[in-house]
Amino acid sequence: MKKMTLLAMYIAICVIGSSVVSIPIGVAKVAPIQHMMTIICTVTLGPIPAIIQAILASLIRLMMGTGTLLAIPGSVIGAVLAGMLYRITKRRIAAISGEIIGTGIIASLVAVPYSMFFMHAPAVSALFFMPSFLLSTVTGAMLALAILKAVPTRYLAIQ
Repeated sequence: MKKMTLLAMYIAICVIGSSVVSIPIGVAKVAPIQHMMTIICTVTLGPIPAIIQAILASLIRLMMGTGTLLAIPGSVIGAVLAGMLYRITKRRIAAISGEIIGTGIIASLVAVPYSMFFMHAPAVSALFFMPSFLLSTVTGAMLALAILKAVPTRYLAIQ
């Protein structure tokens, strides 16, 4: 029950934080709080809750009009890679690296055909999305690192 409650709180923080701190860049909206919460969720609850958090927060933001369709592949791919790397290594830097590589690089490449198909956007270069995705995820990763360093490890483990 504690994990579900914490997951719900993470989703709420992500939705509210991403609604407040959101910078439109082209068709994307830079939302570093989404990436920060994905990393924190990965480290505190594990990969599956992090993926659930990414999906639900993205869908809620989309329904509220504070996110775009690009939030779905952006957050989910980063959460999957962050979760896999963290599960293998049990190191925070692995979760951070997974989020940056998954969202900043892989998801930005997936965003090209995704945006053409789902958003009817014109064909663009694969590098069109990468700067905004990287800016968002690196900023979120730095925030997550600061929070994870500030909070003692014993408070991060949910029993």
